[in-house]
Amino acid sequence: MNRFYVETELEVGTDLALPESVFHHWIRVLRAQPHEQAIFFHGQGGEYTVTLKEMNKKNAIVSVDHFNPVDRTPAFKALLGQVMSKGDRMDYAIQKATELGVSTIQLLTSERCEMRLKYERDQKKIEHWQAVAIAACEQCGMNRVPQVLAPVNLNEWLKSSLPATKLVLAPEKQLQQVLQHAQSEIALLVGPEGGLSENEIMLANQHGFVNWCIGERVLRTETAPIVALSILNHHFLSEGD
Repeated sequence: MNRFYVETELEVGTDLALPESVFHHWIRVLRAQPHEQAIFFHGQGGEYTVTLKEMNKKNAIVSVDHFNPVDRTPAFKALLGQVMSKGDRMDYAIQKATELGVSTIQLLTSERCEMRLKYERDQKKIEHWQAVAIAACEQCGMNRVPQVLAPVNLNEWLKSSLPATKLVLAPEKQLQQVLQHAQSEIALLVGPEGGLSENEIMLANQHGFVNWCIGERVLRTETAPIVALSILNHHFLSEGD
């Protein structure tokens, strides 16, 4: 069944008028018909089966039939600090990080950051990236949407309150050494194209970040979080077994 995120409370046994975004996608684009079912979720955990009851050219009504408390979030909680990049690369990083279960995405600027616009004032761009995360949740089955936070400078973020386990993708320490004592709440720092500067890595180390070298190859900024989060998923899944 199709899955849709709705920003409203859902309750079994009630009827709901479709939000405009869901109406456009499900009714106009996918051409849903009465009695067709879909999955709705509101980001607070679990998901709901709904049935399309009635529709016209402007709106539609669904009945909320069943609640499934399923939780597909990983066994760890990851805060991704991602230095921004241009174009589709940022969309790709956010989409795939969401599919891999990241809990929060903090947008960052750094010395080599390609993005020089003040995106804290460009709410439309932040809303676009949040929409990318929502669409990824709809596709992959996640029922909790990660929040995409407005960009801050890397130095400022390093000084903020972060999880005890802090990892920065950088040379030196290898996989086994880093994950041996990793706790289930993790801050993961990924630099821009060209990487973090030596001074930025040193500053991250001074704030408790441990260098994590995940291979001899140089990964692109949009690929690095995917590889790191995949390894973390495997590590904590194995720990649970």
